[in-house]
Amino acid sequence: MSKALKKNEAMENRVINLPSGSPEALQEILRGMYEGKPLLGEGGLLTQLVKDLTQIALQGEMDNHLQENSLEEGNNRRNGIGTKKVKMAGGSFDLEVPRDRNSSFEPQLIKKRQTVLNEELDNKILALYGLGASYDDISQHLQEIYGVGVSAATISAVTDRIVPQIAEWRSRPLEATYAIVWLDAMFFKVKQDGKVATKALYNIMGITQSGHKEILGFYACESEGASFWLGVLNDLKARGIKDILICCVDGLKGFPEAIRAAFPQTDVQLCVVHQIRNSIRYVASKNQKEFMADLKTVYKAETKDLAETNLLKLEEKWGTKYPMVIKSWQENWDNLSTYFKYTAEVRKLIYTTNAIEGFHRQVRKYTKTKGAFTSENALFKLVYSAILRIERKWNHPIQNWGLTISQLDIFFPGRLSLRGEI
Repeated sequence: MSKALKKNEAMENRVINLPSGSPEALQEILRGMYEGKPLLGEGGLLTQLVKDLTQIALQGEMDNHLQENSLEEGNNRRNGIGTKKVKMAGGSFDLEVPRDRNSSFEPQLIKKRQTVLNEELDNKILALYGLGASYDDISQHLQEIYGVGVSAATISAVTDRIVPQIAEWRSRPLEATYAIVWLDAMFFKVKQDGKVATKALYNIMGITQSGHKEILGFYACESEGASFWLGVLNDLKARGIKDILICCVDGLKGFPEAIRAAFPQTDVQLCVVHQIRNSIRYVASKNQKEFMADLKTVYKAETKDLAETNLLKLEEKWGTKYPMVIKSWQENWDNLSTYFKYTAEVRKLIYTTNAIEGFHRQVRKYTKTKGAFTSENALFKLVYSAILRIERKWNHPIQNWGLTISQLDIFFPGRLSLRGEI
């Protein structure tokens, strides 16, 4: 007898001579493994085992249901079966779901309209969705890796499970005092009433007294406006914020007034970088280099007095040629010059809204594949998923926070509560 034949015979003997008392299902799986059958995927050994166990469990649920409810429900009894395809990380299978005459049976293991068996596949879907993958990409990935075809409707149903989490997160209680808060908007295309509209998503980023960055919330509106911001600020108050030391915003008209209406003691700093960008748009290209050099002596001055002196010089030199630009600096000066009274550590944080714009750039990494969101709800789901991923990296206080909070404690006596914990 050849060696190959002897080897095959030995394999057959191993399959036949299984340990006594082995469960029949286990014996079938072991036999299938020796025969080279796949464990996972549609028709896989483990997939079939899960199907059989699930089928048995459903039959047991129906038996219990009929025993407990037959008298109350008027002689209830079985009434055939319904079938549906169930998906899991290891494959998919067709499941026979028993039905009763009174349609009162509610299966618990595989609930009505549920098509995904375990949380593992759900978590894979949510993870891919949170990375910005499209429904088609998610479906293709799951098919290639797990041999499971998942429809767009199923993916949407799974991602909809985070909607209650979003509502809870957006209404969660906040700390009483934030050292610095940035407010800014980013814009997305969203389908609405059969048309694609531009929607503003207002984001609020704060620095806690311990120096950690935190996204306090996001709010959607068709356009950015000071009146809407007042509603946002009042919502923050309702969620527990009693005080904000410094609020940094762009140059939206009426924004500082909205902040002071909600938080009268808050120092407001307009973004100097936004002001510079808006100014240079109205300066002829041939004058831009010289104008910027002169303007730099204003916003880079060591003191507010020196900055105001240089602003007068800027007006003398350029006021006739660019009166609109000079007027804008003069009218906004009170809110543009707030940062001059602080030390270098604080100035660096507040003179611009770069902190929240950096957060926006990170969000765009997850949303860049979306030409237009199918709904506001779809926008919220993806932005919220992105926020969770981004905030995981914010484990440490911002650089030099101990020195910064000490300076703020001097400027805002009695309004901070961490003096002994720095």
